[in-house]
Amino acid sequence: MPKALFLDRDGVVNVEKNYLHKIEDFELLDGIIEVCHAYQEQGYLIIIVTNQSGISRGYYTEEDFARLSKWMVEHFKTLGVTITHIYHCPHHESIDGVCECRKPEPGMFLEARKEYDLNMEHSVMIGDNERDIEASLKAGVGRNVLLSMEATHSKADRIIHSLRELL
Repeated sequence: MPKALFLDRDGVVNVEKNYLHKIEDFELLDGIIEVCHAYQEQGYLIIIVTNQSGISRGYYTEEDFARLSKWMVEHFKTLGVTITHIYHCPHHESIDGVCECRKPEPGMFLEARKEYDLNMEHSVMIGDNERDIEASLKAGVGRNVLLSMEATHSKADRIIHSLRELL
């Protein structure tokens, strides 16, 4: 069974910019490519799980998100990283009601597990928000890392201030 490195997008893969949806605004977070290389070399699939409520809020469209995602997959490929899949939740509970895919719910993780027959116990999640960690734990991901400058406690196994701490 394959294992996955699950990554939140905004704040982990790229610099957090409110409702990022334009290629020209995309900026890789320091260390993300090196982290992906390290895990990829150990046989992990790279899977992104991202809440994208900007779609529901009308700030951008599914097509805008798909365009950025396609570009991102291609860009990572030129840097030697294969992104296996990008799962996203376009919903926001105040607009759409409760759904199973919006973190802290585990829907995106469970879909990935089903689609790729993943070994969740040997998989890893890197998130920048406690809701990322909560969703991951609900899905049975074995190791969880919170990337945060402010957090002093978390349900994650480890809190880091920089992705480079994982290298």
